[in-house]
Amino acid sequence: MSAGRAVTVAVELADQPEVVGLIDALDAYQKPLYPAESHHGIDIQALMRPNVHFAVARINAGAAIGCGAVVIEPEFGELKRMFVLPAHRGNGVARALLAFLEQQAHASGCTLFALETGIRQPEALALYERAGYVRCDPFGNYTHDPNSVFMQKPCR
Repeated sequence: MSAGRAVTVAVELADQPEVVGLIDALDAYQKPLYPAESHHGIDIQALMRPNVHFAVARINAGAAIGCGAVVIEPEFGELKRMFVLPAHRGNGVARALLAFLEQQAHASGCTLFALETGIRQPEALALYERAGYVRCDPFGNYTHDPNSVFMQKPCR
């Protein structure tokens, strides 16, 4: 992250107007990339459930520039709704969000991280691969989707 631009990551509520704007921006980015049946995002109400750690990245303790969640299930913690505003990409914000969410899940007793992302998101795939995620078969309630990549990583 660049000097003079302190980025903090913390658990926050997903229903804040500024955060809803981030999720809307994520949807606006993804919806043109995939058919409706390949959209596996969860809504604001689902992000507010007790088994969800929702994190927001803020720059200089102000504007929300990224978000992400981990949904704690009995068998795994699933990463959802990872997004960083385009102007702030390439500065380590996504890595910081991912590390924070992994730590939150691990502290909740998670033993396996899992995620689904799209085939047309090479930056996301590269981020997850650099973080140690490997491709796997569909998990949980997912079925094979030619537009999806499923990945997992043991919690350590």
